[in-house]
Amino acid sequence: MGEQKGRVAGLLPIGVFLVLFLGVGLVTRDFYSMPAIVAFLIALTVAFLQNREYSFQEKLHIIAEGVGDDNIITMCLIYLAAGAFSGAVTAAGGVDSTVNLGLTLLPSGIVVAGLMIIGCFISVSMGTSMGTIGALAPIAVGISEKTGFSMAICIGAVVSGAMFGDNLSMISDTTIAAVRTQGCEMRDKFKENFLLVLPAAILAVIGYICLTRGSSFQLEGTYAYHIWQVVPYLLVLVGALAGVNVFVVLLVGTVASLLAGVGTGSLALGECFQVMGNGITSMYDITVISMIVACIVALVKRNGGITCILHLIHSRIHGKKGAQLGIAFLSLLVDMATANNTIAIVMAGPIAREISEDYEIDPKRTASILDIFTSAAQGLIPYGAQILLAAGQTGLSPIAILPYVFYPILMLVSVLLIMLIRRD
Repeated sequence: MGEQKGRVAGLLPIGVFLVLFLGVGLVTRDFYSMPAIVAFLIALTVAFLQNREYSFQEKLHIIAEGVGDDNIITMCLIYLAAGAFSGAVTAAGGVDSTVNLGLTLLPSGIVVAGLMIIGCFISVSMGTSMGTIGALAPIAVGISEKTGFSMAICIGAVVSGAMFGDNLSMISDTTIAAVRTQGCEMRDKFKENFLLVLPAAILAVIGYICLTRGSSFQLEGTYAYHIWQVVPYLLVLVGALAGVNVFVVLLVGTVASLLAGVGTGSLALGECFQVMGNGITSMYDITVISMIVACIVALVKRNGGITCILHLIHSRIHGKKGAQLGIAFLSLLVDMATANNTIAIVMAGPIAREISEDYEIDPKRTASILDIFTSAAQGLIPYGAQILLAAGQTGLSPIAILPYVFYPILMLVSVLLIMLIRRD
């Protein structure tokens, strides 16, 4: 019976990580003062010290099996390939061209809603909410100053657009983690995910239009763009939706970005390998963290920790609907504790997969729930990197921005309603 219920002690490494990460953050009032990798390494040390039934060599074998899992290896390789594409397309001027193209095409009367729409496209294309906020925040500040609209409304629209792509992009680290931990295809997850969040996105855009209706202004200056610099994003998006292998898609996108950059003069031929290297390097942290978390999860599982969580969840939920709500609640809590939705997915993913297998939930739905609820939480916690960056770019407090981050709020509400009313 004890084996069926698992062992609470097996969860000690996860508890140590949360206490360290949250404790240091609360004491210093900076949730990024404790590097996640350091906290995870300490937690891994604790996991090694547990359970004397296994020798040190046997524990090394256990974690090697955990890291060597097909999904973990594939996830790490995709991270690096996505980093190469991101570095190449950014250096080639893809971000600036996409922003300027959006500002040129959108009517000035819906400029604030337009910030969200542009943010949606950039974040889906780039796969990074932080990069989207960094690119659009200065434009949001200028629009606020010229129109008289609240700075909080303008930057709230930017954050909403950024979180849209963070949750949906084919090359977002959150999407990669959600798909690989659940063993499903990106295209299938995208379709499931998109239908769930589309109502929230539409309502958010309508909300920004209603708040700023009746206003219009003309953007000053020239917003130059090269359509060829936008093409790599479109190739990646279309290729991923068409079901082309993700490595092929990212390779084609990277080559197209380098050709566009060299062809338009924004990138020197000799810089091509350097910008790819910079992009790959930017993914080192999440790649190493994913491997360390896989080690911890392997030991926690062998020590009965995962079984303990599953027993606790099984005792409180019934049926597919309850299981999905359980995964959603688990995702929210882990993201609120870690303040990083990718790490939250990597940590909660193995548990969610066990639940989905027990209740016969489609892997693409589980991946969508993981990604949606961690992204929604990430866009709403005042100590999350996205809100802190938006606050730093505008001089506002995080609390002042949160009421205008419509999309994550509506995403939570709409997806929960769909989950409750949809038949199993």
